[in-house]
Amino acid sequence: MSRFQLNLLTLCLAFVVITLGAFVRLSDAGLGCPDWPGCYGHLDVPTEAADVAAANARFSERPVEAPKAWKEMIHRYAAGALGLLILLMALAALRRSGDPHQQRVLPWVLLVLVIFQALLGMWTVTLLLKPLIVTAHLLGGMATFALLGWCLFRAGPLFAGWAATARRGLRVAAAAALVLLVGQIFLGAWTSTNYAALACPDFPTCQTYWWPPTDFSTAFTLWHGLGINYEYGILESTPRATIHWTHRLGAIVIAIVMLALAAGLWRAGRVDGRWRGLAGTLAAALALQVALGISVVEFHLPLSVAVAHNGGAALLLLTLVAINHAVWSARRHV
Repeated sequence: MSRFQLNLLTLCLAFVVITLGAFVRLSDAGLGCPDWPGCYGHLDVPTEAADVAAANARFSERPVEAPKAWKEMIHRYAAGALGLLILLMALAALRRSGDPHQQRVLPWVLLVLVIFQALLGMWTVTLLLKPLIVTAHLLGGMATFALLGWCLFRAGPLFAGWAATARRGLRVAAAAALVLLVGQIFLGAWTSTNYAALACPDFPTCQTYWWPPTDFSTAFTLWHGLGINYEYGILESTPRATIHWTHRLGAIVIAIVMLALAAGLWRAGRVDGRWRGLAGTLAAALALQVALGISVVEFHLPLSVAVAHNGGAALLLLTLVAINHAVWSARRHV
């Protein structure tokens, strides 16, 4: 398997893991297995009557719910497979150290990141879905996905030979859009982990207000202490609405910036038409994500749409990574 093929396979699996993680979280299966790394003391879900009875006796506060437990374990199996593929990438980097095109550092950064992700996964369970930990776990998954995308674009010919027509303003816009998207992903994760997705059940207003009552101090308190079960959230209505409303405002800002970036890419296409392909991809990914976000509210958080909204965020992130790679690679060719 070539370096490019291994990287592509790992990137695809990372997307699957992100999607599975969203499915587990949004179907309230984050504590489907109350221990880690196994499930009720097993490497799979206990199904035999004696095993289930023993598990229920050991974890009396959380009896076995096999459907939720299987969701959690399938996610863990997929995450473990992703870790092994990233380890292979790191070992391949050592073996091909003489290749001037081989990335030597980034695969090992990814390996450290995925190990830290495993720790966050453990703390997600042991700290009872603490929003800060769950949000960090989601951001770590997105960071892994983005870095794998950067590796892929560096390893393959996707942007080889692009004309150096990216002006400084376009590079600044691309970098700014990426930074703002990371902030918006944090807001989306904070909305989800605090169970605030339906805190504003109407659209475009929030609880019939164009600017609802807010409590930013409580809404964005990152640490509430230990020993609290955060399943289904602990915040009152106003802080939850504040989180949701802030996420909506962030969506407006990021949409404006991305549309400006798409316009800049389109103008760059007058010189090299390939930039217009990136402009169209960005506009399409943005439109899809906005439509999914509105649908989450309008249809009252259907699981499939909410999971797709998480996946759409990952695809939008990958698109911006591709654009940044293209504009900065173009600069290197000057």
